[in-house]
Amino acid sequence: MGPDSRPAAGDAQGALSVSRVPAFADNYIWLIHGAGPRRGRVAVVDPGEARPVLAALKAGGLTLDTILITHHHADHCGGVEALLDHAEVPVFGPAGEHIPGRTAPLVEGAQVVLAGLGLNFRVLDIPGHTAGHIAYVGHGALFCGDTLFSAGCGRLFEGTPPQMLASLDKLAALPAATRVYCGHEYTAQNLKFAAAVEPGNAEVHAYTAEVTAKREANAATLPSTLGLEMRINPFLRTRLVAVRAAANARVGRALTDDAEAFGVIREWKDGFRA
Repeated sequence: MGPDSRPAAGDAQGALSVSRVPAFADNYIWLIHGAGPRRGRVAVVDPGEARPVLAALKAGGLTLDTILITHHHADHCGGVEALLDHAEVPVFGPAGEHIPGRTAPLVEGAQVVLAGLGLNFRVLDIPGHTAGHIAYVGHGALFCGDTLFSAGCGRLFEGTPPQMLASLDKLAALPAATRVYCGHEYTAQNLKFAAAVEPGNAEVHAYTAEVTAKREANAATLPSTLGLEMRINPFLRTRLVAVRAAANARVGRALTDDAEAFGVIREWKDGFRA
């Protein structure tokens, strides 16, 4: 797929301007545009490869200002060094992980001031998928890498169920209108699992029809919103009666620990085949 530098679906007039750049089979690299007259300057989020980013910059007459990284996996930071060959710009990334070219290590509570764009973001620590995973929050948007997906969450490659549950709780506490910019187009397959966990959730079925139509038209399903995710994402709903009942049925006993129940649902998803 080639670069798509149109505003991401769901961006309202006056809201943060974000473009998507498809990469690999199902990654999205996000371009955050500067405010007002600075729209031509962009910060790139999680450039797993440089080629489509450079193509989008050229096609849009855009100037690379900053690179923001959420975690160390190659499909999220593999293009950093090639982009730095193109332009010497700051590289922000998690302090606890090895990020190529990183100039600014970040921990929870840090403020990322992008003076060239007239924007700033707050950093959250959200371990689970990787040990040092971070998110960027600001201007009504959440850039969460592979921690939270639409209707899903990342695999626990380096973290534990309690860590991931705490990270998702942290994200769920953000305003419901927050737009969710995650790293992969996984929504359709995630919804199949959500329907298996909660077959009685009418919103899952309605949203599945909407997502199916979008994918048939080769349209993106992102960004989502936290409000929507709270209604259809089983990993944000593991304390609810229906989801807990599904977890109990999966292991054949009553689970009382929230993190254990989350872990059961996550392990179920790891082996799920629609």
